[in-house]
Amino acid sequence: MTSPERQPLLHDLSVTLAAPTVVLSRPDGNLDAAAPGAAVQGLFHADVRAVSLLRVTLRPDGDAGGGGDDEGWLPVVTVMNATDGPGVSRFVGLAQALGDAVPDPTVRVDRRRTVAPGRLTERLTVRSSATTPVHLAVRVEAAGDLVTLDHTKAGLAPRSSARATSELSSGSGVLRWGDKAVEVAVRAPGATPDAERSTLIWTLTVKPGESTDLHLTIDVSETDGVVTAADSEPTWQRPDVTADDRRLPALLEQSLDDLHSLRMAMAASPGDTFLAAGVPWFFTLFGRDSLWAARMLLPLGTDLALGTLRTLAAQQGTRADPAAEEEPGKILHEVRRGVFDDGMGLRLPPVYYGTVDATPLWICLLHDAWRWGLPADDIEPLLPALKAALGWIDAAARAGDGFLSYLDSSGTGLANQGWKDSADAARFADGRLAQAPLALAEVQGYAYEAALAGAALLDAFGLPDGEHWRTFAADLADRFRARFWVTDQHGPYPAMALDGSGRPVDAVASNMGHLLATGILNADETAAVAARLAAPDMSDAYGLRTMSSRSGGYGPLRYHCGTVWPHDTAITVTGLARTGHAEAAARLIEGILDAAPAFDYRLPELWGGDARADTPAPVPYPAACRPQAWSAASAIAFITAMTGLDPDVPAGHLHLRPTGHLPVGALTVAGLTVAGERLSVTVGSDGRIASVSAPAGLIVKEDPASRG
Repeated sequence: MTSPERQPLLHDLSVTLAAPTVVLSRPDGNLDAAAPGAAVQGLFHADVRAVSLLRVTLRPDGDAGGGGDDEGWLPVVTVMNATDGPGVSRFVGLAQALGDAVPDPTVRVDRRRTVAPGRLTERLTVRSSATTPVHLAVRVEAAGDLVTLDHTKAGLAPRSSARATSELSSGSGVLRWGDKAVEVAVRAPGATPDAERSTLIWTLTVKPGESTDLHLTIDVSETDGVVTAADSEPTWQRPDVTADDRRLPALLEQSLDDLHSLRMAMAASPGDTFLAAGVPWFFTLFGRDSLWAARMLLPLGTDLALGTLRTLAAQQGTRADPAAEEEPGKILHEVRRGVFDDGMGLRLPPVYYGTVDATPLWICLLHDAWRWGLPADDIEPLLPALKAALGWIDAAARAGDGFLSYLDSSGTGLANQGWKDSADAARFADGRLAQAPLALAEVQGYAYEAALAGAALLDAFGLPDGEHWRTFAADLADRFRARFWVTDQHGPYPAMALDGSGRPVDAVASNMGHLLATGILNADETAAVAARLAAPDMSDAYGLRTMSSRSGGYGPLRYHCGTVWPHDTAITVTGLARTGHAEAAARLIEGILDAAPAFDYRLPELWGGDARADTPAPVPYPAACRPQAWSAASAIAFITAMTGLDPDVPAGHLHLRPTGHLPVGALTVAGLTVAGERLSVTVGSDGRIASVSAPAGLIVKEDPASRG
């Protein structure tokens, strides 16, 4: 992560995407990376900024003038911008200097932007309600500097634009630029191109009551990309959700649009779809992020999980490579086109394995997908990867005094290698930073869950060592109970980590929330954790704080030390719901729903941890990615938690354990998927099941208290 002074801000940008292509522009639709504070603006394709300037201006009387001379060219004053489905944004602007000399605007410009993989199309519609014909010129300025994403993340100024050429081909004005790796072509039918000034200009007359459409297309091609577009249609069905609280369906609708646009595949295996982690910094395969997002989306089907599992298994570690932190059986952290260098000491190889949690999470996803109905024929080819992943856990635990821990030995990798991966994320209660090697609490929970999940899969597919892994899990739980639990004036709780000397890192943090659904805690420990998470210092924000507001290292806008992350909240809500702590789960869901309208229901990576009583809306974290896969997937996780869905297709069962009184009132979810078939559930406002429609052959088992 770069310094606060240099990292570009994202919170007020318009984002239009279809992986692996994304446009980051100003709210008016224009982008200019050379403008002050605009270093991240552009059209990015697979980690390269193909377009760094795209600006629309008008000139009255249809006089194009010099084209590149700004004299006389006027901006469009934008009054509305909004997303309009996957890959589509709309902008409405006014041409105040055109039309009748009256207070009301009589000429407006509608701009419809559509992004597909490798392509941006825009339709500019000039509409007139003036009483006389309107004569004008419309100019588009377009250029590209072809820098990589790490250049922009470091806050560096754009480079000089690539040299452009122009042509008039089949009635289209065309601008072209590129290098050996990326080629860009900008086409504008009916426009006059000027490569020297990087412009395309139309001249037109719009009669009273009429409109004129202008079209612009930007195509980007590449020769060495490691990621590519997924299939055009999603690997899941969109469910229909109705609720008394209308914010939930709105959140789900936008989240599914964003997840549609984040679908991606590796160039080497284009048939296996996964979710890119987030826009713009993490617009690629990330082990942990892609796994969590696929896991949350299992109620929509198992195809995304299968694509994610296959993609990561194909690049599972096979050797010891300290520079990449690769180890046999280890699941990778991220993949890039080339070396990622943030200019501040972080320098990652193109395939980087610096993550301590992706490997157990891969096992957990495989197990959960199996329970949701992933066919045995799809699981069997992944069993060698399962055994290799279990082997890595075994070796890591033996090397880490019985726990999974990490240490960046290169000095240029990630200092912290759990999901809270900023350098200052691990702190003691007094605010002091913890020193590596670190053993994170939640990672031990993942390892415990993965050991039992692995044992179940080994048993089911007739493979040995199931008992070994059940013993491993029991021993790990005992060690965790003896070493991680600490006590303060409010009672006992698990520390967020053990430091390099084995001392508990005792800040009260959200890490403990991830333990709830893993099974590593007993009933009394679960109750203690639930009480800690429900206390105001953790839960009175717009969701769950990453760190208690009473901790010495807390700051409401510290990346991992006080902010709210939707996925972190969703994982905790899942655990609270499964362990019977409905009131605490409901409070956290309410916090997210209170936050969602402020972001137009497109949940960002994170936001400020201010108390809801202190700010009327969540405070944006200005460098947060948006959309983010696991943030968007959280909407499905909340629905799963509220309905209590817990299938076990291999055993022929579907368990339903609703949380009780729902924070959204009555809830109906139709069109979920289990075992490849449709599933629908209605829960009354009292939290009791009103109806269930499940696939034939599954025995529905409801909590006795849940039936209305």
